[in-house]
Amino acid sequence: MKISIIGGGNLGSAIAVGLLKSNFCAAENITVTKRNIATLEGLQEKGINVSTDNIAATANADVVILAIKPFQIKEILEELSSSLSSNKLLISVVTGISLEEIKSIVGNDISVVRAMPNTAIAIQESITCLSSDKINADKLKYSESLFAALGKTVVIDEKLMNAATVLGACGTAYAMRYIRASVQGGIEIGFDAATASLIAAQTVKGAAELLLTTNTHPEQEIDKVTTPKGCTIAGLNEMEHQGFSSAIIKGIAASFHKIG
Repeated sequence: MKISIIGGGNLGSAIAVGLLKSNFCAAENITVTKRNIATLEGLQEKGINVSTDNIAATANADVVILAIKPFQIKEILEELSSSLSSNKLLISVVTGISLEEIKSIVGNDISVVRAMPNTAIAIQESITCLSSDKINADKLKYSESLFAALGKTVVIDEKLMNAATVLGACGTAYAMRYIRASVQGGIEIGFDAATASLIAAQTVKGAAELLLTTNTHPEQEIDKVTTPKGCTIAGLNEMEHQGFSSAIIKGIAASFHKIG
């Protein structure tokens, strides 16, 4: 399958590199387009095709991934519509643009999938939420396998895409803020910044892997490290007294209401 990525910004480039690193696709079968092609020199050095011609890239592809800004969607889709056909798969990673909006421009006979990855796609550790409407099962399965090469995937109803953006994409920033606070606390209790950062980041990574590997509930893992009158429960209780869980829940809700 030949894949063309329309938009060679951070996300489009990360997808291209991830597909190459994971051996999902050979370099010669990937094309990335961008107006300023000079910034794609790194991709070109890896053997990936780069171009300024969106129409030609679309015409020569089996799969077209839209990785552009939301305000560009109408202009770009109108440009590409004549090069799209029912045998191609169109995947949009554009935030906030619905399947209905896309199909209103390219037509209902085009197979379209919406995908919401996060910035960890750059290291093949994204969680990507996918949604589609009346699409061939094989094309949806292919979309899942493509993003599975870049992390983990989950298929959701399109009505949950805004929620997915908050929990999966904004969530990266929330996790980073927790890690930053942990580093600051680590420095206060005696560590240098580099060591505190390493310990905090690896601890969060390990905690996440425990849940993903064992499929346990977070409280089960918490129970394993909270002993009677111990330091862990003392710290947890103080965090809760200060509104830790409530602040996270309210923050997620605030982001959701903002995006909605």
